[in-house]
Amino acid sequence: MMEHTALNLERKALNHLEPFEPLLNPLIKNTMTLIISGQGLTIENVVNVARNHQKVELHPDALNRIIVCRAMLERKIDAHEIMYGVNTGIGEFSEVVLNDDQVKDFQKYLIYNHAAGIGDPMPEEYVRGAMLGRINVHSHGNSGCRPEITQTLVEMLNRGVTPFVCQKGSVGACGDLAPMSQIALLLMGEGKAYYKGELLDGKVAMDAAGIPIPGLMARDGLATINGSNVLTAMSAIFLVDANNFLKQAEIAAAMSLEALKANMKPYESKIHEVRGFAGAVRSAEAIRKMVSGGDLSEGRVKCKVQDAYSMRSTPQVVGAAHDALKYARSQVEIELNGVGDNPIFFPEEDTQLSGANFQGSPVSVPMDMAGMVITMVCVMSERRMNRLNNPALSVGLPAFLTKGAGMFSGLMLSQYTADMQIVEQRILSAPACIQSIPAAADQEDFVSMGMNTAIKNFQIMDNAYGILGIELMAAAQALDFREYAFGAGVTKAKEVIRRHVDFLEIDRPLYNDHNAMKALVKSCEILVEVEKVTGLLG
Repeated sequence: MMEHTALNLERKALNHLEPFEPLLNPLIKNTMTLIISGQGLTIENVVNVARNHQKVELHPDALNRIIVCRAMLERKIDAHEIMYGVNTGIGEFSEVVLNDDQVKDFQKYLIYNHAAGIGDPMPEEYVRGAMLGRINVHSHGNSGCRPEITQTLVEMLNRGVTPFVCQKGSVGACGDLAPMSQIALLLMGEGKAYYKGELLDGKVAMDAAGIPIPGLMARDGLATINGSNVLTAMSAIFLVDANNFLKQAEIAAAMSLEALKANMKPYESKIHEVRGFAGAVRSAEAIRKMVSGGDLSEGRVKCKVQDAYSMRSTPQVVGAAHDALKYARSQVEIELNGVGDNPIFFPEEDTQLSGANFQGSPVSVPMDMAGMVITMVCVMSERRMNRLNNPALSVGLPAFLTKGAGMFSGLMLSQYTADMQIVEQRILSAPACIQSIPAAADQEDFVSMGMNTAIKNFQIMDNAYGILGIELMAAAQALDFREYAFGAGVTKAKEVIRRHVDFLEIDRPLYNDHNAMKALVKSCEILVEVEKVTGLLG
């Protein structure tokens, strides 16, 4: 019951933020059609299509490549050339050769037996992102499917038909077979799909949207499911959100540093430039922008010669996270624009090769690291929040940021809430990419478990919003006790926080405040408003 209450409170807080929606999304809601050509797809493109419903269109050259590849495949089928997953079974059954009648029905049964997921519905944005990624794979002209299959996926995106997909079931190799198969069911007029806010039978949804059902012929089914597209789409969305989170972590750090009368010399650019890590240079610059013009930055507030690590090494820590996300982005965008399929057809050479480009490890490895660094940044956030609360460390702030210590406990329990979430993050930060369990009679004896990585990363981020929200709330409370002038960025951030959470004059139940702050961080309203004052923070 308590979980439902907390969830309702967070939803209520998010509803309160709806009037700000045009401002809150840091991505421009692009109304132009995205042309899909097999190259140049970015993580921002994925978010704009998946979350913001940007329209898509297949480039004419891409369509021509798909047609040419399909023609080659059909010649090989007519010649009875043995091709994995076309006229053979798959996995342990790859040595079983199918006759002509079996080839016709094989794709249907392939999708049936692989649509074996379990659990809660996957958020629609993950499914839409996966569909976009699969369209981009087909655009290379190496997958062998009919063009009707790719065009149907395009129409589903544009007309808002989103397949119902269970969240769990993929092991991140041989592609995300279970979730992608639930997408492929729609191509046969089966399964279920969301359309205009309703969950409908697949054929009903397709008919309502006016999308013809193409059916599945030789190769079509495997060409739809045989890549790590769900893992990659989820990772792209996560990386955009994670970058926005890190920028807000720098905002929170700047607020806490102002409140704690930090020595700002460790944030001078030359310190970070001489070491050479780009993320640290970026982070230090962002924090300098936040405090610029304030009394602390201008040297009018007395400070220590040297502060604790949680106060002076923020650029090195958040900067390491920036660098990790930059690497993860590079890998995800390679995968978004590559041919993750098996077999792969090469029409210009009239040949096909079977390999393992479905293997999710190139994405799951950097994404395990991406989730881990979000946890790391949250650990440092909690340490600054601890200093704000602790009268022995807070440079004159009242104990637990309350005027009535003893009678009132202030933000004492807020730290407990942050700590609990950090422990959960630490558990979730164990890498999934080393957790392979062999399957399919040891034919598939090493898998990436990348879907576990993607799922747990969003759980890490969900906790991160709450942890950072608590630091921001504590920092705003602390700044209200200080009587010197703050930087323009810090001042604006505190102003935005005060729209949602009042100063804690006397004790009150804090769960409302915690959920409001979590929703506020997730919305990016603070970031948008601050960047209007400071310029972009990265």
